[in-house]
Amino acid sequence: MHSRQNIRNIAIIAHVDHGKTTLVDKLLQQSGTFRENEHVQERAMDSNDLERERGITILAKNTAIHYKDYLINIVDTPGHADFGGEVERIMKMVDGVLLVVDAFEGCMPQTKFVLRKALEQNLTPIVVLNKIDRPNARPAEVVDEVLELFIELGANDDQLDFPVVYASALMGTSSSDPEKQDENMEALYEMIVSHIPHPTEDPEQPLQFLVTLMDYNDYLGRIGIGRVNRGIIRQGQSVAVMTRDGATKTGRIEKLFGFQGLKRVEIEEAGAGDIVAVSGIKEINIGETIADPAHPEALPVLKIDEPTLQMTFLVNNSPFAGKEGKWVTSRKLRERLFKELETDVSLRVDETDSPDAFIVSGRGELHLGILIETMRREGFELQVSKPEVIIKEIDGVKMEPLERLLIDVPEDSMGAVMESLGTRKAEMINMTNNGMGQVRLEFLIPARGLIGYGTYFLTLTRGYGVMNHAFDSYGPYAGSGVGGRHQGVLVSMETGTATAYGILSIEDRGILFVHPGTEVYEGMVVGEHTRDNDIVVNICKEKQLTNMRASSKDETVKIKTPRTYSLEQALEYLNDDEYCEVTPKSIRLRKKILNKNDRERAEKHRKMAEATV
Repeated sequence: MHSRQNIRNIAIIAHVDHGKTTLVDKLLQQSGTFRENEHVQERAMDSNDLERERGITILAKNTAIHYKDYLINIVDTPGHADFGGEVERIMKMVDGVLLVVDAFEGCMPQTKFVLRKALEQNLTPIVVLNKIDRPNARPAEVVDEVLELFIELGANDDQLDFPVVYASALMGTSSSDPEKQDENMEALYEMIVSHIPHPTEDPEQPLQFLVTLMDYNDYLGRIGIGRVNRGIIRQGQSVAVMTRDGATKTGRIEKLFGFQGLKRVEIEEAGAGDIVAVSGIKEINIGETIADPAHPEALPVLKIDEPTLQMTFLVNNSPFAGKEGKWVTSRKLRERLFKELETDVSLRVDETDSPDAFIVSGRGELHLGILIETMRREGFELQVSKPEVIIKEIDGVKMEPLERLLIDVPEDSMGAVMESLGTRKAEMINMTNNGMGQVRLEFLIPARGLIGYGTYFLTLTRGYGVMNHAFDSYGPYAGSGVGGRHQGVLVSMETGTATAYGILSIEDRGILFVHPGTEVYEGMVVGEHTRDNDIVVNICKEKQLTNMRASSKDETVKIKTPRTYSLEQALEYLNDDEYCEVTPKSIRLRKKILNKNDRERAEKHRKMAEATV
């Protein structure tokens, strides 16, 4: 067991893409954790397939490195606002944080969010100005920005006196001087050892251990990862487990693991302040306390911010249901959603009157999109509705979530972007021109206004705009008509195969979403109309071939390339009367009511009901 004075527990927090995971890579490599001939892939902490594909961290993960006589436990956290629940849990495991800030971009929305969580837990901060080697880096101004942010968030005097390390995670260099870099991470190691406090918990007290992360192993079953808050935990020890609902059950620690680099190492015992993994307790969940059976005291339950967005997940009932997926029943869908609740504390699942539909609430479109993408890769078929914000009533006033939106755009696109956000009830709170043709705009905007805005924003800025946003607070409801799609769609009138002839006949009506040869069904959305109303089209129409009409007549005609959607883009595009059908091989948009006559009848009833209200 390590001496308490020689342990440092830190979390690395930052806005998305400011270099947290790359920084952990270099700290691991330079600590001698890996053999010289050992192959280590880039972003070693991002082990999930989706994390590697998208280049983002989704799940918080921990590692441990040895520096001189010190054991430094490091937790890498997600940078995206939608995975804020991961960040909030981690703050209970550590004594200090490395706040990584891009030396050019400065403080971004998520920087504020993660720093607020760290300061609330009274953690000791170290500021790391990363990407200092960028030609347009502005270290002095960014340090001032960070200081202003600390003051704005109510940091105490000790936290305001934060040290700054200037680094380039990509090059593996660091220094306490912005003008020159040492060819290693020594300056950062020394700062962690000297500035971050060691654990002060008492190993002599009865055991208390809070489960903060979950893992699973085919041989060991569920593995709970967390910090020993007090006492000593031993392999083979009998323990009491306090569940989140206040019940107490007994269990036994069958295996106990410490961390060394990316590996888990079996250990006999660990003391207060250690971050360890335990297995052997079957139904262990995040937020539960493992304690001494003689003194079963529960630690405070983790407080997680509420979800702001919800969607309805349904069993796939389209004409193509069951063709591509492995899991298609409501029982399997329910089982999978409730299993996700065990590891994702910021997710909510509510059952509805229908056994085939579930309301799933999360932090944002990406949060729910990642869950859907994971499920389709596991072989699930499902349908999802348009994302909707969660409206609350606070003190009798209708309130909705507001997002802090930060936009970097070229000067010539600024007018169009501001006009488009004005119609979505956005309120500008800051504007900065860097004098190099780029403008930074800061807004407060209802979360509803951002649904479906990403693709439109890229069109307005011709792909040069960068948009970041994070949940800010709940504000007064801005009324209806915020956001949403303004274009109608082209809907297939029959089930069959899309033909080149059928596509050519409707090309001038709008933008198509399907290729010739694509299987379509009645009620499926096959394109975007040029106007604001929906129309039914015959995309399966075939050319009648006779002696007078040769089949080779149209061979020289070129069909426009159809627009294809990723899962997130499809979710953004949805309207209130549509579903997105998700299967392991396909993403299709469809009307909730497939038959044209039934749709018109339902619309008529809806308008009559509105008129009588």
